[in-house]
Amino acid sequence: MASHSWKDAYRGMSSDNIKGLVLALSSSLFIGASFIVKKKGLKKAGASGVRAGVGGYSYLYEPLWWVGMITMIVGEIANFAAYAFAPAILVTPLGALSIIISAVLAHIILREKLHIFGILGCVLCVVGSTTIVLHAPPERPIESVTEVWDLATEPAFVLYAASVLIAVFIIVFHYIPSYGQTHIMCYIGVCSLVGSLSVMSVKAIGIALKLTLSGMNQLVYPQTWAFTLIVLLCVITQMNYLNKALDTFNTAVVSPIYYVMFTSLTILASVIMFKDWDRQNPSQIITELCGFVTILSGTFLLHKTKDMVDGTLPYFMIQYLNLLIVARPTKDKCCTALHIIKNPFCNKK
Repeated sequence: MASHSWKDAYRGMSSDNIKGLVLALSSSLFIGASFIVKKKGLKKAGASGVRAGVGGYSYLYEPLWWVGMITMIVGEIANFAAYAFAPAILVTPLGALSIIISAVLAHIILREKLHIFGILGCVLCVVGSTTIVLHAPPERPIESVTEVWDLATEPAFVLYAASVLIAVFIIVFHYIPSYGQTHIMCYIGVCSLVGSLSVMSVKAIGIALKLTLSGMNQLVYPQTWAFTLIVLLCVITQMNYLNKALDTFNTAVVSPIYYVMFTSLTILASVIMFKDWDRQNPSQIITELCGFVTILSGTFLLHKTKDMVDGTLPYFMIQYLNLLIVARPTKDKCCTALHIIKNPFCNKK
């Protein structure tokens, strides 16, 4: 019985899920590269005009930025198509590939240093994402876009959407004017919160188009166009604040933090709206949560090591070592954490 249930749990991916997987991987490739191209465009535009990070829009006249934008649009189209074939909890975590691509390209092209701890953080993000993908629930069968609308107007999701909108307004009008240039979570928070709503609407439109192409016209329903309007408003908001984040902070840090927040909130929205966890057992849910913890650990390493140089440890590790030195008997009172790292036997008698 145990062997039979194991085979049932890992019997392989359906043809639709495989299509969604391929589209999601292609999307990550294009989006990861677009971060770098847009960053170069923003730098070039900022050299001759007002930077996007301080409210400027000179990048709109920079061809290189538009190349990056087109690359991102191609990636988003592939991502859009992926949601029509596979559940959000499968498609969204695969954005981890864009972290690796953008971090490596930033290191090579933009000369933004990625320390060994940053590489470890990227690996942890991928491992956590893989864990989530392997335990993703099956897709919920949908026969009409009106079914998606009914799910979106249930009290639980309405409460989530209202909470997101309130949080976005508070961040935009209260925190960004004071902390936008120094706290990366302000810009990324807006992008991620709004993004979780846009993905739910994108999935609805994808389902509508998929059903329409199969012979069941969904374009006659007003709900399809309502979801389309929501997507347009959300994407415009996301692009505006993502540009500000890229122009203000290190790309190798923006990409993974945006990924983690966006993925976490999107999966939360999907769990609430499509009730993904209702089709899973407790062990699968716990494994997915462990995947989240792994991703968050990777993001912590990336964030804490963004300003490191070779031969040093993260600031929080150095502080910890210095605390240990206080209680360590030593004849050389000038020993510091870095000195002990380079000379581990400096106190040896």
